[in-house]
Amino acid sequence: MRGHHLVAQFVALFLFLALSPAIRSQESAPPPPAPDNAAVSDTDSDTVFRVNVDMVQLNVAVIDRKGNYVTGLRPSDFEIVEDTMQQKLATFEEGNQGPIMLVNPSQPGTTPSSVSDSKPGTTSGAPQIISAGANVFILFDTSNYMYRGFVYAQDAISDFVRSLDGTAKVAFYSYSRDVARDALLTSDRSQVLRGVRSTVAGADAALYNALLLVLRDAGQYTGRKVVVVFSNGPDNASMVPPEGVGELAQSQGIPIYMISTREAKQDPVSTAVFERISASTGGQAYFAKNWNEQQQAFASVREDLSHLYALSYYPQPNPNRGWRTITVKLVGEKLKNFHIRTRNGYRPRPTGFTPDTPADTALAR
Repeated sequence: MRGHHLVAQFVALFLFLALSPAIRSQESAPPPPAPDNAAVSDTDSDTVFRVNVDMVQLNVAVIDRKGNYVTGLRPSDFEIVEDTMQQKLATFEEGNQGPIMLVNPSQPGTTPSSVSDSKPGTTSGAPQIISAGANVFILFDTSNYMYRGFVYAQDAISDFVRSLDGTAKVAFYSYSRDVARDALLTSDRSQVLRGVRSTVAGADAALYNALLLVLRDAGQYTGRKVVVVFSNGPDNASMVPPEGVGELAQSQGIPIYMISTREAKQDPVSTAVFERISASTGGQAYFAKNWNEQQQAFASVREDLSHLYALSYYPQPNPNRGWRTITVKLVGEKLKNFHIRTRNGYRPRPTGFTPDTPADTALAR
């Protein structure tokens, strides 16, 4: 019992410390436009700027009335407001293209187009750039809830890994009561597939403990990140609440896609939690009762990843140290009827934040 109590303390401490809007990074000259409170040094005639700032990253899906993805938008088509303050874009990325550093965010926009059957990795309306790719973290439920469809679930995940854009990196985790890092983040698909095939069925399900660890790992990497959870629904062993895990994902800017093998009506409690977490982070929830629907759900996630807009900004000075609301809008009469899906806010990192805590070693095996 004492060991469980210590782990619970570690998790609570980590959850408090880990709430962060983005990645703290150091940039050398020439850096993106820095906020007013950034530290700047001039050490010699060849001026070198070094700043230590928080960049807020957003993954944004734009959908038309027919449910098709809207492509070809430009930076000037987006407006971002944090609390009541309008923000300036620092980087812009569409689909699987690489990020564009914005020197002049007011560059002219173009009339967008909608697509319904575009293939993953294809975009329109912007020049091709070497892609930085996305970091995809997959979390697989190996608890006893998954016994009946275990092999089918492995097949669905394997097909999803193979189908991802070639520039994406993938990490694979499995969980029952404990969490296993079966394949660390890599571009080697065969390594990930070996991790998938090596999984074995376990006992109780501690989904939110596992999700906490995955988010902790994902937060150590720069660039676009998403978490894809494949679960059979109930959680009966976690020590952390889903609300705290969801807020951490929001604050880190990591969309969570939840794929459940249960029909939504079979487990209304888990269904509500899955829908709430995915919606608040900018992801989506799917409820697939058979193998075909599981395959379709993974295909929908892949399609979504290939059409997301990745936006980032350096926040204007803001005295609010609590929850900050983010609102993303489209500018222009032609764009007002399109639907936007993204996270709705974040909590700033506490002063003196230290990223290394014992939570990951306490939860992982």
